[in-house]
Amino acid sequence: MLATLLSHSPDAQLLSGLAGLHIDNSPIGLAHAALAEAARQATEESVAHEYVALFGGLEGCALLPYASHYLADTLYGRPLARIREMLQPLGVEKAPERIEPEDHASFLCEVMAGLVGGDIFAPDGADRIFFEEHLASWIRRFFVDLEGTKSASFYRSVGILGRTFIDVETHAFTLSG
Repeated sequence: MLATLLSHSPDAQLLSGLAGLHIDNSPIGLAHAALAEAARQATEESVAHEYVALFGGLEGCALLPYASHYLADTLYGRPLARIREMLQPLGVEKAPERIEPEDHASFLCEVMAGLVGGDIFAPDGADRIFFEEHLASWIRRFFVDLEGTKSASFYRSVGILGRTFIDVETHAFTLSG
């Protein structure tokens, strides 16, 4: 879900599905509640505008959802090269139609989901290694930045969900270590 929401703005059908997310009193359930409420308040057009404003550089409030930006204060830096080095033996590469580099938060969330879900064939523990080496050091800060964006309402709730999810994953990996 995070990979999808970070790769493009949701259409009306996805917003409708998000509005019906399962809600409970767990941290993820509460984050789902915030996202569901934001989806109910949003329109396809308003969310598309938010997405472009946040990630397209308009209105001076753009976020750069790249590991290279957060870790090296550059684009196409060493973090991107390290990610490519890890993905190559797994046979994972960016689809030709995708314009963002592999260190984009959406791509990394998609890879992580593939590793955890078994869609990407990898040795045992590859998900933990990938998380620790390519996500843990920066992506929580990105989600906190997204959550703190004053100019967005829908994507602020995506930040809440992302931060909460990363907190849960970090805690789970700590327990399993």
